[in-house]
Amino acid sequence: MQPLERLIAGIIQQHPEYQSLLNSDNQLDKDFSGENGETNPYLHMGMHITLAEQLSTDRPPGIRELHQQITRQQGDPHAAEHQMMECLGLTLWEAQQQNRMPDETAYLKCLGKLVK
Repeated sequence: MQPLERLIAGIIQQHPEYQSLLNSDNQLDKDFSGENGETNPYLHMGMHITLAEQLSTDRPPGIRELHQQITRQQGDPHAAEHQMMECLGLTLWEAQQQNRMPDETAYLKCLGKLVK
């Protein structure tokens, strides 16, 4: 497998709750409504991919160290990523609402608040 394929396979392996969905052809067009309390599994796993890419390049600068600190607190890198996704989602939402690039400084500040 290519590196990206290995990354995706690892994320899928960490999410057994999504595996039946991924194996079902009739679920590919399903609309996941946050209003119904549903999590979009594709968005969720995509955010894991985004975080993995950010950590591999330490972009924005300092995210790798923050991830390490949050992981120490959580005791698990996967749990740390789930916490970090809140900041990532907020940063992307704000950028979309304001029609601008994501604010890396605000993103890192949000992540910093997760460190106790």
